[in-house]
Amino acid sequence: MRKPHYLARTVLTIIAACFALAFLMPTVLTITNSFMTQSEISANYGQVFTNVAGKDGKTYISDTVNLKFIPDKVTFSQYITVLIKSPDYLFKFWNSVILVIPIVLLQLAVASITAYGFTRWRGKVRNFLFFFYVILMLMPYQVTLVPNYLVSDWLKILDTRWAIIFPGMFAPFSVFLLTKSMRRIPGSLIEAAKLDGSTEWQIFKDICLPQCRSALYSIAILVFIDYWNMVEQPIVLLRDAAKQPLSVYLSTINTSEVGLAFAIATIYMVPCLLLFLHGEDYLVEGIAHQGSVKG
Repeated sequence: MRKPHYLARTVLTIIAACFALAFLMPTVLTITNSFMTQSEISANYGQVFTNVAGKDGKTYISDTVNLKFIPDKVTFSQYITVLIKSPDYLFKFWNSVILVIPIVLLQLAVASITAYGFTRWRGKVRNFLFFFYVILMLMPYQVTLVPNYLVSDWLKILDTRWAIIFPGMFAPFSVFLLTKSMRRIPGSLIEAAKLDGSTEWQIFKDICLPQCRSALYSIAILVFIDYWNMVEQPIVLLRDAAKQPLSVYLSTINTSEVGLAFAIATIYMVPCLLLFLHGEDYLVEGIAHQGSVKG
């Protein structure tokens, strides 16, 4: 009687493994191809950038692409160029760090205080404001890009890092998740703390934040990955290319720099991978349970 159950589980496992391989393939290709020579990369992927004009005037890829996982000759020349010979890439990498780290920390700080206010404050005005936050969260950032540009120009912070940091620190996504998380905290804990003479700040710091640790970790990871890969905001709000992050360069790869792009992309993935591996359990728990109290 159990054979059909085991058969179904085996089939689902195989399907999940196939999907996992399909999702991992671009990452594996990027890492392995970063150790190829420029000539080998051109031989394998050069056809992507060799277009042939058809009779109708449109351009088509002239041949197929050779996906190769193992280099014929392992070389570190791409990494030497990126890390030593061309410091511009490292400058852009640190531009990404300087932009993203303050956004993550400030957004968590603002969202924590705001979510605590939404949790402790009762009334119709609160419900309206929270609904307004949800509407803002549903809007894509392309919709708010022009207002952000106009406000940054009015505040005289256009073409500075604050034009990116200010909109990022007040993003509504973190407020929504943290509010849902704090509302799951049993009221008996807060009432017991009030009977013991705890102030609102002590309740916020000693009860709410520890109970929302998983949600805070998951939000930090999601916000970091989101802003680590931002492209439109720096292009519009940072006209000076020297201040733009590395993600902008990766979106404008030249045909002569494909080999460097593989190496840069590999380096660029390292912070996201380390952060995800460090907080994987918190990420899953924070999204699934949203900070519910464990027994």
